[in-house]
Amino acid sequence: MTINSDLKELKGVGPVLERQLETSGLKTVNDLINYFPRRYDDYSHITDISNLSPGLVSLKVHINGLKKRRARRGLHITEAIAEDETGRVKIIWFNQPYRAQSILPNKQYYLSGTYDLNHQYFQIINPSIELVSDTPTSHTARILATYRETAKFNSILIRKLISQTLDVISQLPETLPKWLVKKHDLLPYSQAIRAIHMPESQQELGAAKERLGFEELLVLMLAAKNIRDQYVKTKALIVPFKTDLAVDFVNHLPFKLTDAQRKTVWQIYKDIDNQNPMNRLVEGDVGSGKTVVAAMASLMVADAGLQVAFLAPTELLASQHAETMSKLLAHTKLSNKIVLLTGSVRPKAKLEIKKRLKNNEISIVIGTHAIFQESVDWHKLGLIIIDEQHRFGVEQRQKLYHKAGHMPHILCLTATPIPRSLALTVYGELDVSILDQSPANRAGVETSIVSPNSIAQMYDAISSELISGHQAYVVCPLITEDSSSKTNSAEKVYKDLSAGVFKNWRVGLLHGRMKSEDKDKIMQQFINHKIDVLVATTVIEVGVDVSNATVMIVESADHFGLAQLHQLRGRVGRAEHKGHCYMLMSDSSAPSKRLRAIENTDDGFELAELDLELRGPGAIYGTRQHGLLDLRIAKLTDTKLIAKTRLALKDFNDRSEKLIKYKQLADKVQRASKLTYLN
Repeated sequence: MTINSDLKELKGVGPVLERQLETSGLKTVNDLINYFPRRYDDYSHITDISNLSPGLVSLKVHINGLKKRRARRGLHITEAIAEDETGRVKIIWFNQPYRAQSILPNKQYYLSGTYDLNHQYFQIINPSIELVSDTPTSHTARILATYRETAKFNSILIRKLISQTLDVISQLPETLPKWLVKKHDLLPYSQAIRAIHMPESQQELGAAKERLGFEELLVLMLAAKNIRDQYVKTKALIVPFKTDLAVDFVNHLPFKLTDAQRKTVWQIYKDIDNQNPMNRLVEGDVGSGKTVVAAMASLMVADAGLQVAFLAPTELLASQHAETMSKLLAHTKLSNKIVLLTGSVRPKAKLEIKKRLKNNEISIVIGTHAIFQESVDWHKLGLIIIDEQHRFGVEQRQKLYHKAGHMPHILCLTATPIPRSLALTVYGELDVSILDQSPANRAGVETSIVSPNSIAQMYDAISSELISGHQAYVVCPLITEDSSSKTNSAEKVYKDLSAGVFKNWRVGLLHGRMKSEDKDKIMQQFINHKIDVLVATTVIEVGVDVSNATVMIVESADHFGLAQLHQLRGRVGRAEHKGHCYMLMSDSSAPSKRLRAIENTDDGFELAELDLELRGPGAIYGTRQHGLLDLRIAKLTDTKLIAKTRLALKDFNDRSEKLIKYKQLADKVQRASKLTYLN
């Protein structure tokens, strides 16, 4: 057997199981050993029965008094008594009738399970069991790995399969430079892989996590360096800074720029007045004025005779950006050179836009990533602005380079405040600007935690806002009812509010399963105030701007992450009218630390640091973006490991090591370098 062998070579894997495993991406031995556990249960400490306390336990016992019986609805029950020198305890297996035949008298067994109160008696339900003579054990008396399971296979099966690959694992070649492993006191790769699946101790498990997490972070950092190195080899078109142009733009604004905006714009202007392509991420809290910064950058680029592509993740957001940019640049000569190009633009109009684009009659194109289709021919593309889609890999840059004949400057925008440790690790190829101030014309948001007992008062306050001519969002975590969840669904809340407290108001429903055109239609109705109360899922989380909306209810707020709650409440209080965000609890229990934090502060960066600490990067980025981090072991809250990895990266660079020497590492870096949201 080798690392590339099919899983059907393992004992117990027939054609049916082979297909079931393959549906979860498990086809080869390599896939299997890289199927890392999601958690661990420590059964390694053997306890005397006389010292049992509720929780996970492991015993070394003889088993007597086996009885089988069938309960109602065909349920098989096997009961027995486990004994050691200190006492006895009852054990029960449900739907495992084979236990009565497989357990032998006068044999000693390891037994691992949960000791808990059941029907007024303490007992152990469905424990794993193995003969003491069968060492090393696989399912008892050790730290047990638990894997992501499906209806077709469970962790016991995965552990059995893993145990058959130990010889292959022991022969795995080292993936990092050996001098690096030695200098930073890391486990060899093969030992780390074995220990991540079958750790002998908590210390060994910790060392395995450190080794594999170190490599994950190093790959990210090397990928960022790879992208930056590739980028600086190219040349961009220089955009000279014109003071009078910037001053005129600022003088026409109906508000005053914040110091953070001024600083960021100046950084951008210095970047683009250079042959080295700009590669900058502007991260600003909700309502910090990122679009104004983008408009000032676009104005300078377009005035130099170059073109700007502004990419948004959805057609609705592209449409909003086009409207905002047109207003901000209405006083300039670009007022009739800004176009929206999305999939819903009619074919004839689309052809006309492409023709004008090629002839340099259009300066700024705003749309989804479809504007980079092969059929779009740019005259002189000078700047790409990317909203909420931060990664732009080597291959994407090279395609643009070959298409344009030069490398455009790249400016990324995000409304998700990113903790510094995370930004440096994940987006090391980008220069980072931070907008940490809100414009003076924003009224802001007042946030309140609401118990279900106080819901009537909340609806009274919201009704007053609606009577004043304002609008409200009601955000739900689910689209449809889920019997296993206590949370309210958007469909149920929409039905209840339409027939109940808001029956005299126009209530709309918006969720992710609706067709794009239907979502856009509903959102446009809300923008045009043809809907008073919009019940929605988190599809309204980023970018939607309805200044007349002053109220946000978040149903089951305790089921959301801090960063997500902060993004949601940023949809209200965006103009001169004060916003109100009501975080409705699922029940009347005490609010969590997370909810108290968001009630007490509106600093998105402070909240992002706390969310990273409490829930990890997935809470900040959400499912869509978290997948691209590709971190299965490392935690971005582990500042010590990040510092250690950065030091290793410096060692790597100081020795002028060639990545190509380490094929497995080079392959991982190459894949990470190609990651992109624009797919």
